[in-house]
Amino acid sequence: MTPPLTLTIAGFDPSGGAGILADIKTFHALGTYGTAVITALTAQNVHRVAGIEPVSLEFIKKELDLLNEVYPLKHAKTGMLYSKEIVKLVARKTREFQLQVVVDPVMVAGSGGKLSQKGLLESFKKELLPQAQLVTPNIMEAQELSGVNITNEEDALRAAEKIAKICPVVVTGGHLEGRDIFYNGSVQVIDGEILESSNTHGSGCTYSAAVTALLARGMQIEDALVEAAFFVKKAIKRGSMGTLNQWSNAYFKP
Repeated sequence: MTPPLTLTIAGFDPSGGAGILADIKTFHALGTYGTAVITALTAQNVHRVAGIEPVSLEFIKKELDLLNEVYPLKHAKTGMLYSKEIVKLVARKTREFQLQVVVDPVMVAGSGGKLSQKGLLESFKKELLPQAQLVTPNIMEAQELSGVNITNEEDALRAAEKIAKICPVVVTGGHLEGRDIFYNGSVQVIDGEILESSNTHGSGCTYSAAVTALLARGMQIEDALVEAAFFVKKAIKRGSMGTLNQWSNAYFKP
């Protein structure tokens, strides 16, 4: 059987733990054929970001158009888009291609490095989120998108309710008791746990890529969220972030 197609539109992390490389590994481990459009090059490792070189709008458009010429893409995710101009372009092209998009609203790297320019937040809310199938902010990103200061699960729920006025949202709980909160008219709390591990670089990228792959395989969104959380937890526990064979083993073996 031909595997489902998936697309990631994101930045390049040379460490392989986050961004395009992490997304492609996740797509492959979960049984889809991954394609990619690079929005920016970064000089970084798991500890720090030393530089960013955004790809020109013209070239990003060319990447998207050339893929669309030959691949019947339906499912995509976005990661690091860096500037409001790139967000606007990606929103326009994904709408043109009628893609079902999972948005990972990347603004800051796990190491603390800034991965966006001024104006990105408002561009997300105005241009991309209204057409998204799902947005997957962590606690800090949910605070930015909602304007709600999140210190507990009740705050996270209020933030999710506000964001869900734009599009369905899952507030990921890696920084708050490990639970995820999905809101799309009603609430679903997905149980989890806080993992004491240094193998978390790129976990947000991995989660959103996993959700995208599972949706491409025909899974319902509520089930995809549970399975994606399980996949990431297994990968972190086994220290497998960035190693393809271990990624597959982490998901497919008990």
